[in-house]
Amino acid sequence: MTFHRFSSGMTLFLHLRGIQKVSFSTHFDGHHRILVRDFIHSALYDPNHGYFSKRSGPVGILESAIKFNRLEGRKAYLRYLEKIYKQSEVSWFTPVELFKPWYAHGIAEAIMRTANLSVPLKIYEIGGGSGTCAKGIMDYVMLNAPPRVYNNMSYISVEISPSLAETQKETVGQVQSHMSRFRVECRDAADRTGWAGNVQHEPCWVIMLEVLDNLPHDLIYAENQASPWKEVWVDKRPEKLTPSEVFRPLEDPLISCCIEILDEDIVAKESGVVSAVRSIWSKAFPKPRRCWLPTGCLKLMEALHSALPKMSLIASDFSYLPEVKIPGIRAPLVSTKIDGRSIDHDNYLNAKGDADIFFPTDFWLLERIDHYCSGWLKPSQKNPSKEGKKRRTTTLDTCAFMEEFGLPSKTRTKDGYNPLLDDFKNTKFYLSVPTHNTE
Repeated sequence: MTFHRFSSGMTLFLHLRGIQKVSFSTHFDGHHRILVRDFIHSALYDPNHGYFSKRSGPVGILESAIKFNRLEGRKAYLRYLEKIYKQSEVSWFTPVELFKPWYAHGIAEAIMRTANLSVPLKIYEIGGGSGTCAKGIMDYVMLNAPPRVYNNMSYISVEISPSLAETQKETVGQVQSHMSRFRVECRDAADRTGWAGNVQHEPCWVIMLEVLDNLPHDLIYAENQASPWKEVWVDKRPEKLTPSEVFRPLEDPLISCCIEILDEDIVAKESGVVSAVRSIWSKAFPKPRRCWLPTGCLKLMEALHSALPKMSLIASDFSYLPEVKIPGIRAPLVSTKIDGRSIDHDNYLNAKGDADIFFPTDFWLLERIDHYCSGWLKPSQKNPSKEGKKRRTTTLDTCAFMEEFGLPSKTRTKDGYNPLLDDFKNTKFYLSVPTHNTE
């Protein structure tokens, strides 16, 4: 795998969009202590000091599509990227923007091949950024599907940011006929009340591009290999210059649920002999353990399955992040950009509104969360329901997805180099569709 950092310090494809923030109800415990997920939420989204609240333009928009067939090769492509980054005030351009319209067209083709076109096509996009994906998909349907499909389709963007909501309307509005089929709902997709409490039983599609990487996570800690796991809280007392960690017994329902879904050696059930050997070994060679849990993803998926039980899902995100200094399984990359250079932190507590925090996606765990939220997989159940899975799922490398559904020739340079296929080795697509076992 190849992971790039430009000489100017810009990290290739470690970027952010105006994605959904997830509201949690932990708040302070009376001693200025909050769960790690709330600390991350505040560091990223607090309206006064959050990382994204300080960004003048978190989502970059290219004035025109990149003409890849006019570039000689990789060096020319990187020079071009460096040029457009210097000309822009934004920190990152998303893949759907860099490879427009072809990236969105690949997603549209995947939908067209799988959707039941005898019913109206309905698409939700969570965290639609600048609206480039929405416009690209609607363009593709208008040009390639039977007229009745485009005429009857609806595209709903669920966007937390009011400014991005307006940007999306402007982008999609470049094609006048799209506007009667497109709308933005400015709200938090993870908040069940935002879905008006109505369960929508008709088929629909949900798109989430680089949404999961910035959803808040929780952290659990064990002193050594034999010690029980504890949930981590952050002490943010005003008199303390630096926040610190506090460890408590597992009590939070969301954390406990995520641990049960994880269903690995995280809460070990061992024989007396094995437990005794582990205890002796851990005392002789103690090694602290840390595990990051995607509780924000769990909360979002619960809301989506509750409101849209017959949804088909396409999600794309990072499966691996290079150069992570934070300890723990599924640990995030915490990065600050100073004078065009990316500075990575070795402690997430250093993120105080001036650093991005993004996580790799464990696609195996995402699939388990998906099955759990569909009602098929029960926590700690080795052999789930005999009635059969309620979801049919697959995970594809971005290269495999685009070779199957996209037009790779459109993002290829003169010498054969293809940044979409060659540079995104640490990203994957997750596809999930309902089966007939929906009752």
